Amino acid sequence: MPATAGLLLTGGASTRLGVDKAELRRDGERLADRGARLLALVCSPVLEVGTGASHLPTVREDPPGAGPLAGIVAGADALHARGVDQPIVVLAVDLPFVDTALLRWLAEHPAPRAVVPRVDGIAQPLCARYTAADLVVAARLRAEGHSALRDLLATVPVTYVDETDWAACADRRAFDDVDTPEAVARAGLGWPPSRPG
Repeated sequence: MPATAGLLLTGGASTRLGVDKAELRRDGERLADRGARLLALVCSPVLEVGTGASHLPTVREDPPGAGPLAGIVAGADALHARGVDQPIVVLAVDLPFVDTALLRWLAEHPAPRAVVPRVDGIAQPLCARYTAADLVVAARLRAEGHSALRDLLATVPVTYVDETDWAACADRRAFDDVDTPEAVARAGLGWPPSRPG
């Protein structure tokens, strides 16, 4: 079994986009299905945290829509309940250009704690790896009322990896998220059939 589990985060509200990001298509494949498929090639087990958009076993953050820190904690709790206490690779569903090479590189990175890519100095915590010790801290922060992933990054030891490190397995587009219609157009993604007007 791989040494790293996976969490696909699909719980974002998509308010700026107007449709569920998980339903967008890349080359005809829904982003939810693509993210689930890629994570399953690298990680085991893999869970979805969010709306149940994929075929993966799904848990929900509490309360729904509470943000990615709550989502990671919910996913980690669900994995722990299954007897899984290994590191996790976290992937947000709205990153349509992530590929298995980057996910595998994160999963196998030798750093002892969190591994978070940066693009132009900006952390990308929704395509990153966290250890069991990091997840314990995340649960404590959540219990104390914290909701932002930056609070976790400010509290645990983090190995930040810049383009000089991750460029061998990914290009910058891997970290482009899609949260506006303009971003969807730039990415060349397809809309779900039910897109309103």
